[in-house]
Amino acid sequence: MEIKARDLGKDFGEKSIFRDIGFDLREGQSLAIVGPNGSGKTTLVKILCGLIRPSTGSIQYFDNGGEIDRDHIFAHIGLVGPYLELYEDLTARENIHFFVRMRDLTGVRDKVDDLLEFFKLAGREDDAVKTYSSGMRQRLKYIVALLHDPKILFLDEPTSNLDRQGIERVYQVMAEQKSNRILLIATNDQEDLKYGDEQIAVGS
Repeated sequence: MEIKARDLGKDFGEKSIFRDIGFDLREGQSLAIVGPNGSGKTTLVKILCGLIRPSTGSIQYFDNGGEIDRDHIFAHIGLVGPYLELYEDLTARENIHFFVRMRDLTGVRDKVDDLLEFFKLAGREDDAVKTYSSGMRQRLKYIVALLHDPKILFLDEPTSNLDRQGIERVYQVMAEQKSNRILLIATNDQEDLKYGDEQIAVGS
């Protein structure tokens, strides 16, 4: 798996958020996006995972030597970010099953159980998400993002709202992801940044 970003820029109206962002990233590599609050870190993450389009530049994804069409990239990526919404009136398990159906996944029951246990939500999976703390919701977002073993994992503020136990779980995920797949994180947390082999700065 490989990502090639070239000359990426984003404008909102007449305001330029960032310009000339470029990098190559392959399996076994990780990248940290850094910058002040409001500098465009989240915007860049959304561009890279195909949620919004750049104003300039291009992104290409390759797997097994062939380019992946933009419409099919979602099968290869996982995303955790503060702007992602869960269905509060559904239980955690119902949320998970919704995303399983959305991704047309099969044979993931054991994977779901393992993730619930790993993120310490086993025993609470049948409670409505609206009863969850912010940290529990963040853990559930990780479960949803990891269901399909994504080749590329995007994490925006990866340890936001988590207690120490939750942070340690996330760092295990980040370490495993960067060892043999692709990891991109957007953060200014110095401990998080240890998991980025390289850094690019926006808004500096």
